[in-house]
Amino acid sequence: MDLTIIWAFIIAFAVFAYVVMDGFDLGIGILFPAFAVGEERDKAMNSIAPVWDGNETWLVLGGGGLFAAFPLAYAIILPATYPLIIAMLLGLVFRGVAFEFRWRDPGHRAFWDMAFFGGSLVAAMAQGMTLGALLQGIEVVDRAYAGSWWDWLTPYTLLTGLGTVAGYALLGATWLVWKVDGSGQERAYRLAFRAALATLALLGAVSLATPFLDAGYWNRWFTMPNFIFASQVPLLTAIITFLLFRGLKKRQEAAPFLLSLGLFLLGMAGLGVSMWPHVVPSTITIWDAAAPYRSQVFMLVGVGLTMPLILGYTGWAYWVFRGKVGQEGYH
Repeated sequence: MDLTIIWAFIIAFAVFAYVVMDGFDLGIGILFPAFAVGEERDKAMNSIAPVWDGNETWLVLGGGGLFAAFPLAYAIILPATYPLIIAMLLGLVFRGVAFEFRWRDPGHRAFWDMAFFGGSLVAAMAQGMTLGALLQGIEVVDRAYAGSWWDWLTPYTLLTGLGTVAGYALLGATWLVWKVDGSGQERAYRLAFRAALATLALLGAVSLATPFLDAGYWNRWFTMPNFIFASQVPLLTAIITFLLFRGLKKRQEAAPFLLSLGLFLLGMAGLGVSMWPHVVPSTITIWDAAAPYRSQVFMLVGVGLTMPLILGYTGWAYWVFRGKVGQEGYH
């Protein structure tokens, strides 16, 4: 049994779970100024109130798991993206403070609304740019980061950052389509359509640019027999895109959100096609970066005990708060 591969999938699952679960509440923050002051904003905030802080559990698991299971990758990626990681954490902290103080300090609610928007936007942009910095390549010499402080800032990383912002906005809008009613739902339908267009345009631009970053990416996508399997990703993306727009046009409620998750899942699959088996593209494979076997076994026991608990309480929270939300909370 290759525990390194198992740990790679555990980290990938944790990252995907974070993107899915924290993505829609970051998306609501990104869209917050588009909603009317009062009932619409209150309903949007209440729709994520029971789950938003628990969603960030997966960020801790992903980052902590990377440090524990792939310490060399952690030691290379973090120094290469320190400004982005700092910006993301500050954005998440500021968003969390704004979320709480919005209710406790109604006299400055307009300020906290903008803080909620700003923190969400900065966190989403930083996450997307971190992914872009990883994909475009990190300079490694003697198993250590050898680049400069600003290597992460390129047109490509700005493109991936904007794509992440648009994708999160799509998740946020489709979540609200599902969870609220009245004028807020109608506005969410319109925002979901626009966010879907922006997401697909930016996803297409990133997909076209990525194979030209590295010969390895090109070979994994466009050489035989890889092409036969890799081509299923854009094909399925086109099918889900059609169903998403049809669902929005027919005023379906749950389906657009689930289909948006499908787009993110396919994006994750495309990322796997491009990077596998590297954790730092073109330089460090998952086996190069892996912790010792005994450490992997010890950590796997811990994850085997804690992950079912995390999945259990997360599923229970979403089940309890499964209905529509009003201005004062869930019905």
